[in-house]
Formats: sequence, structure tokens, C-alpha cells
Amino acid sequence: MYLIVGLGNPEPEYSRTRHNMGADTINKLSEKFKIQINKSKFQAMYGIGSINNKKVILIKPQTYMNLSGRAVKEFENFYKIDLEKILIIYDDIDIEKGNMKLRKKGGAGSHNGMKSVVQELNSTDFPRIRIGIGLPEYKNDMVNHVLAHIEEAEYKVLEEGIKKAVLAIEELLINGIDTAMNKYN
Repeated sequence: MYLIVGLGNPEPEYSRTRHNMGADTINKLSEKFKIQINKSKFQAMYGIGSINNKKVILIKPQTYMNLSGRAVKEFENFYKIDLEKILIIYDDIDIEKGNMKLRKKGGAGSHNGMKSVVQELNSTDFPRIRIGIGLPEYKNDMVNHVLAHIEEAEYKVLEEGIKKAVLAIEELLINGIDTAMNKYN
């Protein structure tokens, strides 16, 4: 069983923001594979189903971003999921808009949601997909950059990263992370 986690802020006012790329990816997976995200447990909305004959739990933590790790840890403990089968999806300012990067493991960087996940799991040894949102025009405008609502034209560019992430997840579940990284990074 795989735990696929999309980081984002749960409040409606944060939908269509750059910081919700992880949650938006979960929404795309949910839609494509007909996995309803309609259950609530461990401070998260979730759904259980299968992607390419692999059982998955799709979750969207319902805490603020900087507490996202709490839900991940609860699901890991309850379902006894190995770290290498926990995939975290989140936005990344250091990746160009419309791109994504899949990695086997690594640090949290400056992302507060990932810092929480790393702290709660007490490890960096789990895969992650970073969806590119690009840098703000002005460096001191970071909070507004990640939390501001985005226009349709920009969202279409960002959505390309989400689509690539969905394909990479499918590949990972069929042929493993190395093949998925080689094909989509």
C-alpha cells in the first residue's frame, strides 16, 4: 500500500494558490482514478483506491501547512506503511513553473510543510515530488507569491507540472521510482 500525500492549505480561500500544488495533484489523481476523497481521519481528508493495480491512500492534510506532518505520521502508524511507500507532493519555488522533480529522499529545504513531515517521520528517506511554481518577482514577496490567487493563464502553466506529476506517479507504481525518475525528471 502507498500513501500519497498532497500538501496544501485546506481553507477555500487558499484554493488556486501556488502553495496548493500538492493538494491539486491529489485532486487530479482522485479524478483520473475515480478515488473519492470523502473520508476524514487524522486531521486529513482521504480516499482509498487503486492506481495501476496498486492499493493507494490519497490524503490531503487539513491542518495548516506547517503542521502537515501530523496527519502523515498518523496514517503511517495506523496503516503500517514503509517510508519508501510514502510519497509527498508539494510546491517548490526553485523549480520552473510547469516542471516537477521526483526524488527518492532529501531535505525539506525552506518548505514549512515538508519541515513538518520530516520532523514527524524523523527521517528524510521517503520519496517526494516537487511541483515548480517559480520564484517571485521580488525576493521579499515570498508569502504573497505562494498564497496569492493566481489567474487562469498562470494556472494552466502550473497545471503542466501537476500533469507530469500524475504521470510520474503512475510510472512509479508500475515500474518503480528509478524508472519514473529517469523518464520524468
